[in-house]
Amino acid sequence: MTDLLLRAVLLGNLGVCVTAQVPVMLAPPTQVRFDSVDYKNVAHWSPPANRSSLQYYVQWKIYGEPQWLDVSGCQGIQRPHCDLSAVTSDPREWYYARVHASSLPSSKSAWALSPRFSPRWDTKISSPVLKLNRTEQGIVVRVKPPRLMVRKMHRSLQYEIYLIDTSGQEVVYEMDCCSKKLILKKLKHKEEYCLQAQTMIPLQAKSSARSPVQCVTTL
Repeated sequence: MTDLLLRAVLLGNLGVCVTAQVPVMLAPPTQVRFDSVDYKNVAHWSPPANRSSLQYYVQWKIYGEPQWLDVSGCQGIQRPHCDLSAVTSDPREWYYARVHASSLPSSKSAWALSPRFSPRWDTKISSPVLKLNRTEQGIVVRVKPPRLMVRKMHRSLQYEIYLIDTSGQEVVYEMDCCSKKLILKKLKHKEEYCLQAQTMIPLQAKSSARSPVQCVTTL
């Protein structure tokens, strides 16, 4: 009888030990997606509900390829985002990202997958940078993209320049991305003009928002 009780206690303790070692499955991150502006491609996600102090592991792959690859610098991170620009730079490809959460010592979640992402079609183009100078000839306009990667990716890049007079009337000028400057002539002297610029990508029917308004008074 004593031997039976002893065995029951030992088995009970063993059962407790085995149960304690079973990993607890965490809820996965949610809303995994790419946010891309000017070809800076960053994966974002939302942490699981009611959890903090988690570590995240991020992988990527090309659409159609079987192998997932670790993203360097995004293994065991605590921030809910990861820059994948270096590994998703080919505009001809489509990509996926996935992320799982881990809590020491052994708990981890399932992988959470992003929607398919295309740098060419999904990136947003931000407003160009506008620089103005006054001369006796008129207003000298210089424009450049906020990131050189935009110009590198699009040889057909164009700008539209909006000239707005004091009555609110607009005149639109087109400017090639490779042009160093545009001189707006035949303007009224001592008159205030306001200008904005907008990036245009004709082959993709894509455009940026207009740049902030800048005003200048002619000589």
